[in-house]
Amino acid sequence: MADSDYDLSIRQYLEDGTAILRRVSDSPRLDAELLMGMVLRKPRSFLHAWPEQQLSEEEAACYEELLRRRFAGEPIAYMTGIREFWSMPLRVTPAVLIPRPETELLVERALLRLPEDEETRVLDLGAGSGAVSLAIARERPRAQVIGVDISLAALELARGNAKLQKIDNVEFRESDWFDAVRGEKFNIVVGNPPYVAEDDPHLGRGDARFEPRLALDAGVGGMNCFRAILERAHNYIVRQGWLLLEHGPDQHMALRRLMEAQHYHDITLHKDAAGRDRVTECRFVE
Repeated sequence: MADSDYDLSIRQYLEDGTAILRRVSDSPRLDAELLMGMVLRKPRSFLHAWPEQQLSEEEAACYEELLRRRFAGEPIAYMTGIREFWSMPLRVTPAVLIPRPETELLVERALLRLPEDEETRVLDLGAGSGAVSLAIARERPRAQVIGVDISLAALELARGNAKLQKIDNVEFRESDWFDAVRGEKFNIVVGNPPYVAEDDPHLGRGDARFEPRLALDAGVGGMNCFRAILERAHNYIVRQGWLLLEHGPDQHMALRRLMEAQHYHDITLHKDAAGRDRVTECRFVE
C-alpha cells in the first residue's frame, strides 16, 4: 500500500484498509480500525482523535500484513483475540467457536425462565469460550451455572474468561455432554451444540473455515448432537424444568419431532433478530 511518497497517516491507511476489506467484510471500517488498534496498541477513540498521526514503516508493514490475513478470510475475532458477547469482552482463540450475536437469544430465553430471587441450577452444554454460561451467571448471581465441554483448550479459555469478568457463580467441567454431571439435576439446561450438516457448503466459507470443526459439524442433517442430548437430557432436568437449544434456521421441525418422541411439553420456537428460526425450548413434565 505504501511507497516513499505515500501519506502514512492513520486516516489514509484506514481509508485504504476499508476499501480493501469492503470486498470481504460486512463491517469493513470497523475491521480496519480494530486492526489499526492492534498495530498501535491504542483504542479506536485514539484513531478518531489523532487521524493525522503518521505510521512508522514497521507499523505500516504490520498493518498491511493484518489486512492481507483479514482479506484472506481470517476472522477478526481470532486476529484480535477478543469478541464481545452480552456486553462482555471475551477472549477467543481458534480452539473455540466465535460467539455470535444471535446466540444472545438463547441467553434471553433462559433468563425469562430463571427467577432473579431464587437459587437455581443451570447447565450449559458445549460451553466453548463460556459466553452463554457467563452471561447467565452474571445476570442471575444466585444461580449456580455449570458449563461443560469436551475440549480442554475451550475449558481453559472459559475459566480465564470467568476470571476476566470476575464471575464466581460459574464452574466449567470437562464432559462429553452429561458425563460429568451424573446424578445432578438442573432447573434449566441450555445448549448451542454443533448443528451444521457435514456436507453443508458453509463449512468451507467465511469464518467457519477457521473455526474448530468439532464445534460445527453434526453429521448428516446436522442432527447428531441434538439426538445425543435429547436421549439423556430428561435425566438431568427437574420436574417442570426447561431445555433450550439453539439450532439452524431449517431444523426446528426435525428437532420438535425429537422432543415430542421424548415426551417434552410446551415446545416453542423463537426467532432471532433477523427473523430466522433460532431457539426451541421445551419443558420436562413427567
